[in-house]
Amino acid sequence: MSLSSSRNTRRTVQGLLILALVAFGAIVAGCGSDASGESGGKVQLVAYSTPQTAYEEGLEPAFNQTTEGEDIDFSNSFGASGDQSRAVEAGQPAGYVNFALETDVTRLVDAGLVSKDWQKNRYKGIVTNSVVSIVTRPGNPEGVKSFQDIIDKGLDVVTPNPFTSGGARWNIMAIYGAAIHEGKTPDQALESVKQILSQAPVQPASARDALQAFIGGAGDVLISYENEAIAAQNAGEDVDYVIPDSTILIEQPAAVTVDAPKSATDFLDFLWSDAGQKIWAEQGYRPVNKSLVDPSVYPTPKDEFTIAEFGGWDKVADEFFDDQTGSVAEIEKELGVSTEG
Repeated sequence: MSLSSSRNTRRTVQGLLILALVAFGAIVAGCGSDASGESGGKVQLVAYSTPQTAYEEGLEPAFNQTTEGEDIDFSNSFGASGDQSRAVEAGQPAGYVNFALETDVTRLVDAGLVSKDWQKNRYKGIVTNSVVSIVTRPGNPEGVKSFQDIIDKGLDVVTPNPFTSGGARWNIMAIYGAAIHEGKTPDQALESVKQILSQAPVQPASARDALQAFIGGAGDVLISYENEAIAAQNAGEDVDYVIPDSTILIEQPAAVTVDAPKSATDFLDFLWSDAGQKIWAEQGYRPVNKSLVDPSVYPTPKDEFTIAEFGGWDKVADEFFDDQTGSVAEIEKELGVSTEG
């Protein structure tokens, strides 16, 4: 073999090796994309149960009409907030998460799945607001106006299990806070919580399950998100609802995971845009953009309070909802209700 032929052969081999390395790199990059659970044209959404209709019938189609959302596919998973958060922690693929409670997001922060700075934005990680309401039979035949009325009238109540449902925890803190604002001591306020839970023959796993149980005939009243009551009415269900004068502002967080594609971030940005917030409002949620809140549709309760009054969700989760030592766990155990998430 000539020297020239030998050099050409070496060059050919080197070229093939380079091509092989480039191909291998592309395969590795593709595997890295799969490891995040998403490709660039897909958003894997994991959320608590109640906003399913809002996403699937309002927000996702509207996002698909934008430049950023064109040709983006969604893969959705909805369920009880705590269950959904634990599923993602255990490995369920997710690019965008929306839960009922801040603690369900911080669980993923602790697991390294969501960035520690997820709240460093205009709305501090909150994508929608609501308030705890009392859903009644048509015409509110029992004349219920407050959580205390449920106790005084001895009504059967439907509310979810606070050890699977984030909505249930908001309900309990609304009952507790309203009692505190009426002048009751913390112990007396917990007694109000216990009394109402004792009047709940069944505690479904999620807020959506609780709504379905109530629509199916269970209970005299349902304690739930305002947006659930509005969604039920929009779906043609024959229910009414009351916003107690004293109730809690519900703040519902959303975040993208650390390995999420740009499409997930674009979707979250859309949800915070004026267009996204207006769709949330049409679906029964109070916009986090205060300028978009219509007071004729979403009046501010006379005595609206927030979870910050009780130290925020980290403190409240330990004090009230620790499954071994929390005050609500003790109440549920006394009532024979499971505290296992």
